[in-house]
Amino acid sequence: MAHTRGGKVFTGLVLEVFRLNCRFLAAGDRLTKPLALTSARWQVLGAIKQARSVAQIARRMGLARQNVQRLADALEKEGMVAYAPNPDHQRAKLVCLTERGKKAFGRLGRLQEAWANQIASSIPQPELTVTLEVLRKLRSTLETRQND
Repeated sequence: MAHTRGGKVFTGLVLEVFRLNCRFLAAGDRLTKPLALTSARWQVLGAIKQARSVAQIARRMGLARQNVQRLADALEKEGMVAYAPNPDHQRAKLVCLTERGKKAFGRLGRLQEAWANQIASSIPQPELTVTLEVLRKLRSTLETRQND
């Protein structure tokens, strides 16, 4: 079966998003380098605005639980997060930001804001808004059709 026109454009979009993701991760690594972090660790810090279990963080981020566990353990060793008892589940501890983690996340937020403002200045805001809406629709479609 051959691609429809829409299928061909969608395939191009998927490939471009893969390439874009690599650029995002590289940019994130550059932003986090002064704080001795990585993009992956930054993502985990960002998912812990409130205490969550590793499984909850993984679901929220769309990552494997084992990968998030590895990152959370590394962040704990660095003093960025701590594990706390979970009143809802005895074995699944909650991951909480420490003061050091909160400070690092705040600093990263300021760095990201400056970077985002700089990048966004080269693309008209209405185009960014439409792109965001389309990406959200695609994610939602894929989430409802997980077996495809």
